[in-house]
Amino acid sequence: PLPMYSLANARDESELEDWHRRLCKLLKEAGMDPATVAYVTEPKIDGLAVSLVYENGSLGRGATRGNGEVGEDVTTNLRTIGAIPLSLHLEPGEQAPPVVEVRGEIYLPLAAFERLNEERAAAGEPTFANPRNAAAGSIRQLDPRVAAQRPLSIWCYQVGYTEGLELDSHWSALQWLRQHGLRVNPMVKRHDSFDGVYEECRAWEERRSQLDYDIDGAVVKVDSYRMQDVLGIVGRDPRWAVAYKFAPSTEVTRLLEIDINVGRTGALNPIAVMEPVEVGGVTVSHATLHNEDDIHRKDIRVGDLVVVQRAGDVIPQIVGPVIQKRTGKEKVFHMPDRCPSCGAITVRPEGEVVVRCPNKSCPAQIVESIKHFVSKNAMDIDGVGEKLVERLFELGLISNMADLYDLKRENLVGLELSSSVNERGKRVPHRLQEKSVDNMLSSLEESKRRPYHRVLFALGIRHVGSINAQLLASRFRDIDALAAASQEQVAEVEGIGPKIAESVREYFAEPHNRETVSRLRRAGLNLSVSEEEKEAPRPLEGKRFVLTGTLPTLSRSRARELIEAAGGKVSGSVGKSTDYIVLGKNPGSKAEKARELGKTILSEDEFLKLTGGD
Repeated sequence: PLPMYSLANARDESELEDWHRRLCKLLKEAGMDPATVAYVTEPKIDGLAVSLVYENGSLGRGATRGNGEVGEDVTTNLRTIGAIPLSLHLEPGEQAPPVVEVRGEIYLPLAAFERLNEERAAAGEPTFANPRNAAAGSIRQLDPRVAAQRPLSIWCYQVGYTEGLELDSHWSALQWLRQHGLRVNPMVKRHDSFDGVYEECRAWEERRSQLDYDIDGAVVKVDSYRMQDVLGIVGRDPRWAVAYKFAPSTEVTRLLEIDINVGRTGALNPIAVMEPVEVGGVTVSHATLHNEDDIHRKDIRVGDLVVVQRAGDVIPQIVGPVIQKRTGKEKVFHMPDRCPSCGAITVRPEGEVVVRCPNKSCPAQIVESIKHFVSKNAMDIDGVGEKLVERLFELGLISNMADLYDLKRENLVGLELSSSVNERGKRVPHRLQEKSVDNMLSSLEESKRRPYHRVLFALGIRHVGSINAQLLASRFRDIDALAAASQEQVAEVEGIGPKIAESVREYFAEPHNRETVSRLRRAGLNLSVSEEEKEAPRPLEGKRFVLTGTLPTLSRSRARELIEAAGGKVSGSVGKSTDYIVLGKNPGSKAEKARELGKTILSEDEFLKLTGGD
């Protein structure tokens, strides 16, 4: 399957033009004429992204977006949504493709959202903050009857991985979806040039209030799959698409105080505590303030009336104070010179805007690092949430991420997590139950199978995100090699600069960190590329393949695995950079294009010999 990528943002006409100039430059460098680029504009639905996989025409499975590569299986609940066909609508005599993955956004119509919240309030149940949360909560319900009772719907916006289906553009994919019974927004448009694209984005912003579903932007995509392939992807963002984000919602409230949160790398982050206010349909009482310089630049003071916005309609931020409403009692804020968690004297490294706690034994840093370790994009340890991490640390059961693997069942069952007071005024403790403990320990055991690059990311090395962790793991095939590498050797890895290299060296220079790595190794975690990957020859390093038609014995996914295991890459279209095209039955136009360009065409047998898959 292909990852479900995120999108880069453009917040105004200038940023949209910048995106357009960059892609035109890249296409020109690849020998393509930017004047021939067509674009598709569509709404950015504010819902829950899902992947639907149709196998031989029937809905086989469905999952949430998750981290883009691994999501949550929600097939049963998705089957209850009437707007999702259980089978593709086929013409008489038409044969369904073996596999078609459809991407879409589940949403709850606004009128239905209002009714749902009224019903929940009347029943004494907590209401949902917004339609997106309501849709996500419905799909993630363990009981599919709950999802079935709510009038959820879907807009489909992309065709992902396919077998036996040849499409050459995004627009043709949308038409195919429509023809086969899947809901595609009727106001999606194709533009033969960039003229009018910005105007259409603005039109979506203007019609936003008239829609019965939430949107938080418009998406612009290059139509041609061949051009998309040439433009490629940077990190998790495709170069061929951009999200035009609408102007954020704003409201005025009072700043009561500024709290300090200590992050896993020691950064002291100021958090605004405000009188609760509804912004864009969500009640907001906290907002990010970035750093002390930003607070002073905006002249934000404790006690001010402030303008609050939800940037991207998600993260609350303070835009600035309402100066004319000041009384003179407002207080200028200064970052503390001691860490609020451990009391260590704080430092502000030269050239940085962030104030830091230098104490590696700071309780707040330890807790935050463990939270990062168990998070979904890192080790993905189900049942170990942030509150449980805090409680286990508070009780002295963990003081390091490696301690998680030493937890014993007898110490966890019956553990008091919190308490509440019932209607009689009696304190009621809430304890860990046997089933929860068993699930947690099972998930910890399962996490030992996570690949090396996930563990590397989970360690929480400063500046090393999930993509950088993969780059480092591909160059340094085990953690000992990475720990022994010089800063210069690390910086030589493509995509890893001197800043990240310095962080890696600093991490492994700490005896405490080296001991943590040793303990994780003893616990059985993967700290190297698997033996199968390590020993496998990579004779096709850097070679680009295109698959077309139905192969006699191999599925597309198996062919892709063979190519990638041998070091090659799979492309969706034939171009100058293509090295081989693998030809199956009923090939599309790609075969003819390959012949025109003089590319090497392989049968399945020839392909198997080349990749070592025979």
